[in-house]
Amino acid sequence: MTTMDDTKTDSGTNAIDICVQHARKTLESQLPRIKDKGYDFAPQFRQMTIQLYLVGVMWRCGEGLGLSTNARDHGFAALQAMLIADGMSKKQAQQRIAFLNNMSRVEDGSDTLAIAAGHEAVPDDDSLAMVFDEYRDEIRVSGSLWRFYERGKKIMFIGGAAAAFVTIWAVTIFLPKTEGIDVLAAGLLAATLVVLPTFLIGLVIYRTKIKKSNQTTLPPP
Repeated sequence: MTTMDDTKTDSGTNAIDICVQHARKTLESQLPRIKDKGYDFAPQFRQMTIQLYLVGVMWRCGEGLGLSTNARDHGFAALQAMLIADGMSKKQAQQRIAFLNNMSRVEDGSDTLAIAAGHEAVPDDDSLAMVFDEYRDEIRVSGSLWRFYERGKKIMFIGGAAAAFVTIWAVTIFLPKTEGIDVLAAGLLAATLVVLPTFLIGLVIYRTKIKKSNQTTLPPP
């Protein structure tokens, strides 16, 4: 993959800087268009889709700069530079790029929809909105399912901790001769009795939501 020490254009301007600037302008023009659509996606899915789209945008930009390196790889290198410029550490950016690179192709080796749309994007089009439109009815990437998951985690953590605390307190007060290990075991059991049913109920609801969604498998973004 292209490194951040990318080739220089004839004018001496760094090719990565050119593509990052182009990507920022493209994103600036696209964000109002998807905001008007009122999408409700999980934050992680929305972020991944936009980042893959920008890789495609910067891939196309690199093709016009006469690079000696692979223009697609240049797109990932440019996104890494963009993430670091936005405050992400170099290590985190490298890990993110590795993840996105793994998610950038479908099973047959072709590019995902988000990258392909970014590569073919032209000024003032609706290419990013077109990508999100494909997943509007997909429950697995919906914001509602993500919020349900986040609430479930909080219920399990807070409920389990509260049950353990109350049980340990009650055993200590009413059964003062109980050994420490038995007190801890009682607290752990109480926490389990809260966490396990909550997890199972959440799992049933999740499976029900998935079954109600369309059964067709959509390509990765």
